[in-house]
Amino acid sequence: MNQNIQSKIKDKIQEDISPTRNLSGIHLKIVFGIAILWTFFQLWYASPFPFWFNFGMFKGLPARAIHLGFALTLAFLIFPAVRGKKISVIDIIISITGALSCLYIYFFYDDLVNRGGILLVKEIFGFKVPVELIIGAIGIIILLEATRRAIGLPLVIIAVCFLLFSYFGKYAPDIISHGGLSVKRLVGFQWFDQEAIFGIPIGVSVDFIFLFVLFGALLETAGGGKYFLDLAFAMVGKMRGGPAKAAILGSGMTGMISGSSIANTVTTGTFTIPIMKKTGFSQEKAGAIEVSSSVNGQIMPPVMGAAAFVMASFIGVTYFEVVKHAFLPAIISYIALFYISHLEALKLGLKGMDDADVPHLKKTFLSGLHFLIPIFVLIFLLVYMRYTAGFSIFYATLSLILVNLVSRIIKNPDFKTGLIDWYNQTIVGLQKGAINMVGVGIASNGKYYQRLSWQCGI
Repeated sequence: MNQNIQSKIKDKIQEDISPTRNLSGIHLKIVFGIAILWTFFQLWYASPFPFWFNFGMFKGLPARAIHLGFALTLAFLIFPAVRGKKISVIDIIISITGALSCLYIYFFYDDLVNRGGILLVKEIFGFKVPVELIIGAIGIIILLEATRRAIGLPLVIIAVCFLLFSYFGKYAPDIISHGGLSVKRLVGFQWFDQEAIFGIPIGVSVDFIFLFVLFGALLETAGGGKYFLDLAFAMVGKMRGGPAKAAILGSGMTGMISGSSIANTVTTGTFTIPIMKKTGFSQEKAGAIEVSSSVNGQIMPPVMGAAAFVMASFIGVTYFEVVKHAFLPAIISYIALFYISHLEALKLGLKGMDDADVPHLKKTFLSGLHFLIPIFVLIFLLVYMRYTAGFSIFYATLSLILVNLVSRIIKNPDFKTGLIDWYNQTIVGLQKGAINMVGVGIASNGKYYQRLSWQCGI
């Protein structure tokens, strides 16, 4: 297929799904600047540097608050109140207010601990003002609105129902009724405690998920996604129904590094769907094959979806245990898809791709061999050394940045050009990783505090 047509199709899809597609000028620069700061914070938090230099160490709750502060800020700077509209001054004010509500926990964490959950009340001009009650209530409302913008209204409705249940529990049916919570206790538990909003899900997001998403974004920006897709075509493109089998194999290999169904579909689908249609598959079957294989990529070790990290934390096992038990089902699912695509190709009487359209296997494999190094580092540290997921992915990310630097310098005859190329790619990857985390960071809070509200109420 013509490379220009492929490029235009991919650009169009990226434009449709990118949350920053409507941003430009100084607005876009500010968003990217905040995204870079968020990424640097996460890398610093995951690194051993704070312990080496005895500087910049963050406790659990303050780190989670900063993480949410970045997510809220970017959410209101990226997602308008109404789809299709532009970001307004009110959105900017809300984003700053949300960030300050989170940073309050960071700056006054010691006071919160010393007061043992009693919310601060200050006398201002003779009036007793419940300062922390107001800050917490504002933070919860802003989080609900951010969830609506980034995730959707259904999740907000569920969360509000459980918040109301926590307050009006005594009016519920006997089987689920409870004494009910005061507004102070509800806000204090939800916003100023290391449970509920700042509970296990956001802790997992801070410790693991961000770095895994960043790893996938950096690898994709460096060309890893295209490498795995080309390798898949080189391996199975000549087989009967080759494009479908390449789509499945490519999605499986891309799923190893992305952990996102959407990113997987965009990376592989823009190339595989047109080629599948060209070789005889209907558009419905081509789309179904790509979607099913991309969705399964989210359960493909070692980089799985966000739910895998949350699952490991909830059931009290290491991430490696989840990866180990997910490996066999993931492989079986791809074998099944591979077999189904073969049956479809037989039924339709399809053949493989022409030799001229299939990449050379040896050349393709060697051209991107360096992409396998950081993946090997991740698997080695995670599986063989049995290091934690956060430690493993941090050093895998550093190795990816270093490997990409060496690759760019070798490929460019001019050292300065290669260095600039590497710098630009790395910056784009750092920005993309943070932008991709906005929805995940918001969901890690909004998605789970309805369950914790139930616990609080009962």
